[in-house]
Amino acid sequence: QVQLVESGGGLVQAGGSLRLSCAASGFAFSSYAMGWFRQAPGKEREFVAAINFSGRSTKSADSMKERFTISRDNGKNTVYLQMNSLKPEDTAVYYCARGRGSTSTVPPTTYVYWGQGTQVTVSS
Repeated sequence: QVQLVESGGGLVQAGGSLRLSCAASGFAFSSYAMGWFRQAPGKEREFVAAINFSGRSTKSADSMKERFTISRDNGKNTVYLQMNSLKPEDTAVYYCARGRGSTSTVPPTTYVYWGQGTQVTVSS
């Protein structure tokens, strides 16, 4: 069955960096778009970034695109989120998700499978 397992979260000081990983299995990884979302306590799930099947096309939330970069390694069935210059407001649970098709999309409703999430906490 489809599995998405995030890792790499943790506690970091403001201004620091983290790289999240999402290991995928149970489907043809190189055929599907992947995305990262986040959800802070009391807030709705928020789009962070998405990448198409090949990795040649990406989308990022305007508020994060200067600091966060999505990438993928189809040979390792893994998608990454490099987060730099972290701020306390970036504190959230970060989720990876598999899209319905090969094109990167924004709305959460266009993603079919979700990981369990990894906590990122940024201290001031």
